[in-house]
Amino acid sequence: METGKPDFRSAGRYLWWLVRTQRGRCAAGAVLGSTWMVGLTLPPYLLSRAIDDGLTPGHLPTLAGWAAALLAVGVVNAWLAIMRHRTMTRVRMHGAFRTVEAVVSQATRLGAALSRKATAGEVVTIGFTDVVVIAQTLTITGPGVGAVLAYIVVAVLLLTVSPLLAVVVLAGVPLLVLLAGPLFGRLRKAETTYRAGQGALAARFVDIAGGLRVLNGLGGKDVYAERYRRGSQELRAEGYRVGAVTSWIQALGVGLPTLFIGAVTWLAARMAAQGDITVGELVAVYGYTAVLVVPVSFFIEGGYDATRGIVAARRVVQFLSLKPVPRGDADPPPAAATLRDPESGVEIAPGKLTALVSTRPADSAAVVDRLGRFAEPAATWGGISLDEIDLTQVRERILVADNEADLFAGTLRDVVSGKGSPDDEAIEQALYAAVAQDIVRGLPDGLGSAIDPQGRNLSGGQRQRVRLARALLADPETLLAVEPTSAVDAHTEAAVAGRLRAARSGRTTVVTSTSPLVLDQADTVHYLVDGVVVATGGHQDLLAGEPGYRLLVSRETEAS
Repeated sequence: METGKPDFRSAGRYLWWLVRTQRGRCAAGAVLGSTWMVGLTLPPYLLSRAIDDGLTPGHLPTLAGWAAALLAVGVVNAWLAIMRHRTMTRVRMHGAFRTVEAVVSQATRLGAALSRKATAGEVVTIGFTDVVVIAQTLTITGPGVGAVLAYIVVAVLLLTVSPLLAVVVLAGVPLLVLLAGPLFGRLRKAETTYRAGQGALAARFVDIAGGLRVLNGLGGKDVYAERYRRGSQELRAEGYRVGAVTSWIQALGVGLPTLFIGAVTWLAARMAAQGDITVGELVAVYGYTAVLVVPVSFFIEGGYDATRGIVAARRVVQFLSLKPVPRGDADPPPAAATLRDPESGVEIAPGKLTALVSTRPADSAAVVDRLGRFAEPAATWGGISLDEIDLTQVRERILVADNEADLFAGTLRDVVSGKGSPDDEAIEQALYAAVAQDIVRGLPDGLGSAIDPQGRNLSGGQRQRVRLARALLADPETLLAVEPTSAVDAHTEAAVAGRLRAARSGRTTVVTSTSPLVLDQADTVHYLVDGVVVATGGHQDLLAGEPGYRLLVSRETEAS
C-alpha cells in the first residue's frame, strides 16, 4: 500500500492518488466487478440453449444439464456479488479514512494558522460531507470497469445472433449515456454553488454557537438567528436546484435503459416471427438486453458520482493547498532581543512592558499576529526575519495570548497548566497575577472542578482571566497579550494591570488595549492610526501631546 503524500495538484489527481494508495484492493474490485457483471450475461445464453437444445426437441437430460449449469452460474454470480460488495466497501472506507487523515494532517501542519486560513465550518463540512462523496466516487473503479466489459461481451454475443441487433446495441448504449451528458455539467455547477453555500452556512452556525452567550447578553441572538434562517432558506433553494438535476439524471438512469430494452425486444420479436432467429435466441436477446440495464445504469450513476466527487475533491484540494507557516531553520537570538514589525513601525524593547493602542483593535491585533509569526509580512527578531528562524524555537520563546484562544475540556488545573505539569504553588501564583482566585473559590471542587469545552460554564470575564493565568504560567520570554482585560470590570482591570506588570518584571511583554488603567502601567505605548505608528511614548506624555490618543483613551475612561 502506498502511503505517500496526497497529490493535491488537482481534483482528478487527488482521486487517482486515492486509487493508487490501494492498488491491490481496487484491482480486486475491478476483477470481481467485471467477472460478476460479465457473468450476468451467461444466464440468457444458458437459458437459450436449454430452450433450443432441450425444451423444444423434448430432450429432458439435455434440459436438466443446461438447468444445472444455469443454477451453478447463479450461485457463482451470487458469491461474486457478495465479494464485490465487500471489496468495494473496503475501497470506500479506505478512501474516506485516507481523506480524513490528509485533512487532519493538514490541520495539524497549519496549527494556529488554521483559523486564519479556513473556517471551522469549512473543515466540518469537508469531514462530514465531502469525505462521503469522495468515497462513493471510488466505486467507479469496480463496477465501472465491469460495465465496460459487460457492454463489449453483450455486443459480441448479439453479433452471433444477429449483426443488426449487435449494431443497435453498440450504437444505442453510447447514445443513452450521451443523452445524460449535458446534465452532468449542470450538476457540477449546481453542486459547486451548493457546496460553497453549505460551508459558509456551517461557518456561521459555528460562530453563533461559539458566541451564543455573548449574543444573548447583547440582545443579538434573534438578529443572528434570522440571518442564519435566511441563509438556510437560500441554501435550501440551491439544494432544490441540485435535487432537480439529480432527479433527471436518476430518472434517465432508470427510464432510458427500459425504453432501450423495449426497442431491442420489439426488433428481436419481429425477427423471431419472421424466422430469422429462434425462440431461444429471442429469449437470449431479451436477457442480454436486460443485462445491459446494469452497465448502462452504472455508466449514468458513475457519471453522477464522478461529477459530485470532482466538486468534493476540489474543496479538499483547496484545503490541502493552504500553506502552513514556514518552518525556518535559522537560530534565534541567543538572548532577549528587539522585536520589530516593519509594516507598522512597532518596536518592542526587551524586558519592558509595551502597549499597543489603535483606533481599530484589529490593527493592533494584526501587529501581534506578525510579531508572533502568525501572519505575513514577517517581523524581525534581533534583526533576523522571523520566518527564517526555526518555528519550534519561536513558539517556545514567543507566546501569543489570544483573547479567543481555545479552552479545552478538563479540570481547572489542567486547563491552566497547559502542556506543563506545574505544582499548585505555581498555579496559585499565576491565578493571583490574573486576579482569578475567586474563580477557584467559586467552583465546587476548586482546581479539580470540571471546565466545559471553551469554558462554557464560565463567564466571559472568568474565561479571559483563565486564559491570562495560563499564559503567565507558561512564563515565556516574550508574551504578546491581545486585549487581556476587555471583559472585566474597572476594579478587576486595575488589579490585573498592576499584577501583570509585577509578574512579568524584567520580561518582554506586549499588550493591546485602550484602557488607561492598563496603559498607565506600560513602559512604552505605541499609538497606531490605520495600522501605522504615529506616536510613541509614555501614557501621560501621549495624553498631553496627542489629541487623537487622548480622545480615544478618554472614551474608554467614560465607558468604564
